Amino acid sequence: MKLAKQIITLSLSIMMFLSFNASAEETDNYKVSTDDEISITIFNEPDLSIKQIRIGTNGSISIPLIGQIEIKGLSIPQIESKITNLLLDGYLKKPNVSVIITEYRPFYINGEVKKPGSYPYRKDLTIEKAITLAGGFTERASKNSISLVGELDKRFVKAVSLKDTVKPGDVITISEKLLLRIKNELYRF
Repeated sequence: MKLAKQIITLSLSIMMFLSFNASAEETDNYKVSTDDEISITIFNEPDLSIKQIRIGTNGSISIPLIGQIEIKGLSIPQIESKITNLLLDGYLKKPNVSVIITEYRPFYINGEVKKPGSYPYRKDLTIEKAITLAGGFTERASKNSISLVGELDKRFVKAVSLKDTVKPGDVITISEKLLLRIKNELYRF
């Protein structure tokens, strides 16, 4: 029985380690943008730390001593490095900066859902979960005609399935069933 408990504990530990590494890698590659909220900790400098700050529409934030800095399009490690370098320039001898995302920017869903609009992003969000957050499909919705426009490349529209993932800032559009569209066009004549 002890051996079984040890195997289960070891298995759970390995799974937690792997999920933490995937999550850390996801955060390292994530590029912040307008409406993301971050927290900045500068160790042993509580007056310089910022509990929560939302990235402004100009893509910058304001930090004590340093002032406005542009961070839109940077990853968390890049932001930490940028703040560290700015603090090294005449303010602190050995700044230790840590940045975390406290709230991601919203995603948007429109078209044939019951409650279109913007919704707070959640990790591991899929198209299906996003539709559920928006109240589900309307009667007129085409469950096979769903498109997504990513925030980084707004010109590229791609068809997606219910299992595809959603990222912060994405725009999801649920189309109307083709048959209903054809009927509506016929009634107009």
